Amino acid sequence: MPSILVDGDACPVKDEIYRVAWRTEVPVTVVANSHFRVPDHPLIQRVVVSDGFDAADDWIAERADATTVVVTADILLADRCVKAGATVLSPAGKPFTTASIGGAVATRAIMADLRAGLGEGIGGPKPFAKEDRSRFLSALDTAIVRLKRG
Repeated sequence: MPSILVDGDACPVKDEIYRVAWRTEVPVTVVANSHFRVPDHPLIQRVVVSDGFDAADDWIAERADATTVVVTADILLADRCVKAGATVLSPAGKPFTTASIGGAVATRAIMADLRAGLGEGIGGPKPFAKEDRSRFLSALDTAIVRLKRG
């Protein structure tokens, strides 16, 4: 049975995840470092971890496997989950795969070095858009269907 694990801190697509979960009858666990609201529904679970460094990431990575869809924008968490065999999606619908994760980790490191040398003036990711939400919904539907078929 597939399940969805969500890196809940600042995830912009939680409502979309809940709707897909209800429609497909797939359980969702949203993990974060602080208390937050989730719908009162048997398929939706909230897990609040300590505020220790990477506590939410560790919780998710320890439970990620081939039956899991992980939703995160955290590239290092995505890397850990891909290595565990999980299907990993960014909130913008971009899949992290064994073929793409190495490049994503390298780009992250380069950008961190640039920010350290140049300061924050180099900009960040583009704002989350309606197209990102649509792409995410399509990618999540595809992932759930694939996992249900085995």
